[in-house]
Amino acid sequence: MKLDGKKVIVFAANEYEDLEAWYPILRLREAGAEVTIVGWDNGCTECESKHGYPLKVDKKAKDINTNNYDAAIVPGGYAPDKLRRCKNVRRILKELDEANKVIASICHGGWVLVSADILSDVKMTSTPAIKDDLVNAGADWVNEEVVEDNNIITSRAPQDLPVFMKTIINALA
Repeated sequence: MKLDGKKVIVFAANEYEDLEAWYPILRLREAGAEVTIVGWDNGCTECESKHGYPLKVDKKAKDINTNNYDAAIVPGGYAPDKLRRCKNVRRILKELDEANKVIASICHGGWVLVSADILSDVKMTSTPAIKDDLVNAGADWVNEEVVEDNNIITSRAPQDLPVFMKTIINALA
């Protein structure tokens, strides 16, 4: 399959947006990637989505060696507000960015990239609700369904998931 041998982190915390986590997980697995669900250090072991759908955490952020991964995805919902507070989630994103590995976020997921301090001069998108936060962190925010700037891929909302995932899969292939 197209992504055989690729390893991808999908972050999780309570109140994640259902589609923004599950659509990437299923598409990546379908393409042959190994997906690891990573939670924040003090977070849930089985996270509930905004609509109560469970997502089992495979590893805590403190246990992640980024040398073993090719990419990370930060889904939206209210989970990013929890994830951004975890120093090891921020460490993971910073290390992946320094290694020029794929980092993707959708909707409110950009908040975690702000806290990881990796957005200086990055063209990106998100839900308009966090535009000011991204701009204040140094990003060049645009209202487009998907934006790819070097290793960072961003999208706005669930309706953008097909093109978001196509861009991520192409970047990893």
